[in-house]
Amino acid sequence: MQTRKINVGGVEIGGGAPVSVQSMTNTQTANVKATAAQIRALEDAGCEIIRLAVPDMEAAQAVCELKKVARVPLVADIHFDYRLALAALESGIDKIRINPGNIGSPDRVRKVAEACKERGVPIRVGVNAGSVRRDIIAKYGGVTADALAEGAVSHIELLEDCGFFDIAVSIKAPSVPLTIEAYRRMSRLRDYPMHVGLTHSGTSHIGIIKSAAAIGALLSEGIGDTIRVSLTADPVEEVYAGIDILKSLELRRGLNVIACPTCGRCKIDLISLANRVEERLRDVKKPITVAVMGCAVNGPGEAREADVGIAGGDQEGLVFCKGEIVKKVPYDMLLDELMWQIDMLEAR
Repeated sequence: MQTRKINVGGVEIGGGAPVSVQSMTNTQTANVKATAAQIRALEDAGCEIIRLAVPDMEAAQAVCELKKVARVPLVADIHFDYRLALAALESGIDKIRINPGNIGSPDRVRKVAEACKERGVPIRVGVNAGSVRRDIIAKYGGVTADALAEGAVSHIELLEDCGFFDIAVSIKAPSVPLTIEAYRRMSRLRDYPMHVGLTHSGTSHIGIIKSAAAIGALLSEGIGDTIRVSLTADPVEEVYAGIDILKSLELRRGLNVIACPTCGRCKIDLISLANRVEERLRDVKKPITVAVMGCAVNGPGEAREADVGIAGGDQEGLVFCKGEIVKKVPYDMLLDELMWQIDMLEAR
């Protein structure tokens, strides 16, 4: 589904641009040292856009220092006080996230829109299930997909009335079905790029499952231009999860680790081995497929498309490349031999 394109500090969103991965720092933004360290960690994990909470003037002013160390665009998350948006813009922020409905009078919304337009800074209109206007909730008898979409449109119109159209939209809920349907509704109402994700999705385990279900469903329908996996966890985990969702949908190339389920034929500690392989390869960026298989049945044959892989035997294992066996080694050497083969692939 083609949307219009916006530019966030050099990262294009919408209009056919690759789906980008976002996250948000959880440090106190005014603590420049701690926030800068987290920005670097997110960048190293592959994050392409980073959002900062800006709850006060000290945080807005800290943006200036954080911009000096950030290699990716920064977004200011603003609520209630439009002056914080203006201060963040003065500090060089690349994008503003606001809910125009809680910024105040139309005149205040106009001031933010005019300042963003002057600097070429986009605005993300962010509507959550908990921030839909009461009159809209009453109209639909609750927080429904139609209520969320209408709430988003009402906020978008505040910016459009100011002659501002450099907009991205998010309409998030904790419910997977509600989120999916709300984004579907919204995609039929406006062609602004969509920031897709769930809100309050939970801890790493359930949050990743719910986010993958919602984000995956929408992206498979062509809805979504940038994503954030919101987790009650280290923000770096959000980035890894977002990248993995894109890779699973083949919207992004990169490392792909496949592993078979264990069964009674397996005579090695495959679960531990697969986890160690995944951990060792976490920072590999080369688009290769690595197979970790439990036995000869699920070894070179079923994983013949893998660039490199290992298959367990009786306290030993096979190393194979493109389905061809290249070596048999003891179990305790399997991981190191696999890493050596991967290093050779990367070198080539």
